[in-house]
Parts: sequence; C-alpha cells; structure tokens
Amino acid sequence: MSVPPFRADHVGSLLRPAALRQAFRDHAAGRIDNAAFGALQDAAIRNAIALQEEVGLQVVNDGEFRRGSYWGRFVERLEGLTIGRARFRFRDDSGAESDFTAPIAESPLRRTVPLAADEVAFVASLTARPVKVTMPAPSTLHFYAGSGFARPGLYPDLDAYFAELAAIYRAEIADIVRAGGRYIQLDEVALAMLCDPMVRELVRSDGLDPTRLIALYVDALNRAIEGAPPGIVFAVHMCRGNFKGRYLSSGGYDDVAEQLFGRAEVSHFLLEFDTPRAGDFSPLRHVPRNKGVVLGLVSSKVPALEPVDLLRRRLDEASRHVDLDRLGISPQCGFASTVAGNPLSEADMRAKLARCVEVADIVWG
Repeated sequence: MSVPPFRADHVGSLLRPAALRQAFRDHAAGRIDNAAFGALQDAAIRNAIALQEEVGLQVVNDGEFRRGSYWGRFVERLEGLTIGRARFRFRDDSGAESDFTAPIAESPLRRTVPLAADEVAFVASLTARPVKVTMPAPSTLHFYAGSGFARPGLYPDLDAYFAELAAIYRAEIADIVRAGGRYIQLDEVALAMLCDPMVRELVRSDGLDPTRLIALYVDALNRAIEGAPPGIVFAVHMCRGNFKGRYLSSGGYDDVAEQLFGRAEVSHFLLEFDTPRAGDFSPLRHVPRNKGVVLGLVSSKVPALEPVDLLRRRLDEASRHVDLDRLGISPQCGFASTVAGNPLSEADMRAKLARCVEVADIVWG
C-alpha cells in the first residue's frame, strides 16, 4: 500500500435509504423483530457495497448501517455504560443549537459481544475489496460528559479508566482482524474540539486541563491499538461534529498538531478541511514523513458538488506542507453520523463519492 493506502476514501457513514430509516423506527417501536430488522439491514448493506464499488472506491464498508449513530452500537454493547447529557451543544452558522448525549460509566466496563467485528465479517463475505471499519476513539467514552464521565468513585483516576478501555479495544481489534478487517479508522472528535478556544474554556470551567487531555487522549489511542498484528492499517479521523449539517466546534489543528501527528501510532489522518472553520493547511508541517493525510475537501453537509478545479487547487495548497505523494482526498466526514443523516440526497452523496475518485484519478493516476 502507498501512503495513504487509498487516494480516494470516505469517512464511514452513508445516508440510510428510506426503507432502512423506517426499519429503525419500526424496530424501536416493536413493530418488527430482530430477525426482520437484521434482514433489512443486510439488504441495505449489499446495496451500499455495490454503490461504493460502482463509483470506483477501492475500499468499502457497510455505511454504518447497523448503527443508530457512529458510536451508538459501540456504547449499547459495552456493559456498564448508560447515556446522559453531553456538556456541549451542536450549532450551525445561523446560531441554532441542539443538545446531544454522552456515554457515562455506571459500573466497570465489560465487552461480552462483538462491538464491530460482526459488521466486518458480513462485509468481507460480500466483496473482494479491502474492508474498512470505523470505531469511536477512546476519548469518546470520556470527553462528552467531562468530569461526569463515570459514577463518582468508580475509578481511582483517568489512567485506570483508560487502561480498562484499552483492554476492551485490543480484544475487539483482534476479533476485527479475525473477521477480515485490515483498515481500522478511529473517529476522534474530542481532539478536534480541543482546537476550539470556546471549548477549551468550557473544559477548564469543568476542572480539566485541555493540554493534559490532549496528551492523555493520544496515549489512550496508542494503548488501544497496541499489539495489533502487522499489516493492519490504523487511521484517525478528526471530526468537529456532524449532526444534520450542524457542528460542535471550530478552529485549526494548531493546538493538537504536534502531539497528535507526531505521537499517534497510525498510518494516516483523515482531516476535515471543507470550510474555513478548519483553519489553513499549515499545521500539516507537523505530519512525519512516514505518515499520510487524507484531505476532507468534499462536504458531506451540503448538496452542492465541489468543482474539480477547486479540489485540485486545494490539493496543491496542501502539498506545500505535505508531499503530494502522501495525500489523498475524501469527504470531510460521514454522510450520516446518525440515522437521520445530513441534508442532501442519495444522488448528491453518490456524486460526491464519485468526485473524490475522479480527482484522485486525475492527480495520482
């Protein structure tokens, strides 16, 4: 594989078709049983794989079609977690805000069933292309609830909590590898949010040190993937929040670049660069020469299709800080971090995925 392994990539979630969105509602209401729900998911995933192959992507996944949200299934299947209110809010450029939820540890965490390995096994049975799977980064299980991440007294300190999480991740990764997964993406929202001065101030008001959290979260990520078999590709996707076109934070990567790019033991980074909120490309100077960057230049939040010339110019700008040979292109985030999805159509999504492949073919051949 080159660096990054695929010149055209996508971050993970795809828009759920209408029938699948309805199936989620029917299952939650008890109108269909687990078997019927699973069959509908299977059918939708087959179509999602076909779509990815048809537009020319060289790596495929299941579109996160078995998940209510990008981290929901992970949290639902880990014993010991409950759901509470997050300490942050989604917002958009008009100033509208909405609440969201956070996982909270009520008792010691236990992994008794696969968290994502079964997703991989199904996709691997349907395609000859490399299979990608996404997992929420360990920080997800801490940051959203801040100092209220766990029942008081459950853990003596954060190191103990992340040590428990690391063991869970390593066990899950081993099962993913056995199921046929070779490309594992960790979705990192907390570190992206810690680039925002407003978020950093909220963190301080909660009694936490943003700089210490950055180091802690990079360490937690490294511990989670430690000991994986050779040949497994790990990547970090940096996400500023993605809910019906809304976001959680703004700010360039300057505050986390040295720690994350320099110390994270991953192959490459998938970075949002779709709006000025992401800052400029200068923090990419901190990416070591043995690591790559997939530039999220195509927006998954709006229907307008980015022109080829614009995307090529943006790649040229980024190449002043990272060699073009170490770059790739993708949408900045998934198209549906929750079942509801973003405000664009399936035709829009197909066109944007195809545009990533088109530009990759033009630039890298």
